[in-house]
Amino acid sequence: MKNILISGVCGGMGNAAAKLFSENGYAVYGIDICDSCEINGVNYAKADLSASDGMKTAKEKFSGLKFCAIIHFAGIYNMDSLIEMPDADFEKIFRVNVFGAYRVNKAFFDQLEKGGRIILTSSELAPLDPLPFTGIYGITKTAVEKYADALRMELNLLGVKVSVIRPGAVSTSLLGVSTAALDRLCDKTELYPCNAERFRRVVNSVENKSVPPEKVARLAKKAVESRRPKYVYNLNRNFALRLLSAMPKHFQVWIISKIISDKKR
Repeated sequence: MKNILISGVCGGMGNAAAKLFSENGYAVYGIDICDSCEINGVNYAKADLSASDGMKTAKEKFSGLKFCAIIHFAGIYNMDSLIEMPDADFEKIFRVNVFGAYRVNKAFFDQLEKGGRIILTSSELAPLDPLPFTGIYGITKTAVEKYADALRMELNLLGVKVSVIRPGAVSTSLLGVSTAALDRLCDKTELYPCNAERFRRVVNSVENKSVPPEKVARLAKKAVESRRPKYVYNLNRNFALRLLSAMPKHFQVWIISKIISDKKR
């Protein structure tokens, strides 16, 4: 039986992946910030990915094991104005989305089998030009992809494959987090009251076309089991966002201002 380590196992995508791998004969080991994991068959250890010593308990609990793959689903979402957001919020999303992946890989790399896999979850926003108010999330996911590119170059020399899953909207609790974050922005912003309200309609139109987390789980399984895994697995990317990002930057700015700016200002 092969062992697999999943971060963010309590979330929608991590949960779906844990169930899929478990059903297919893998021994699943999961880490997350939750106090406990309610998925049958998952060996769980609480870990705070945002803290420098957050891997200590999990490392001790899972010592002596060898993993065929490390899969990253841990992450947080935020939507805010880059000028108005608190420093603590700016730092937190980096600590979880970027430093979290770095810390898990560093802590457990010595337990990764020769020829093992590391799979990171990015976002459809990562390769695209940023939109207003999603910038902080997009920045961290772009950093994750650059980290994955650099890690791939290094670990390929050691026989380890690195892949990225790049999904669009997925039907998980993050959609609710996204809505709540936009609600908070609309309530508190002093610079963009009308803009934020208009942007809400744009976000809703994108998130209405979401896919179930099981589709992401199947891609993760494919990346683990493929003899030659892809560098990037795309899923449910929004055509309108890709089209906008392909346009000249001055045209992008003009279109966004037409869609969401307050014409009275």
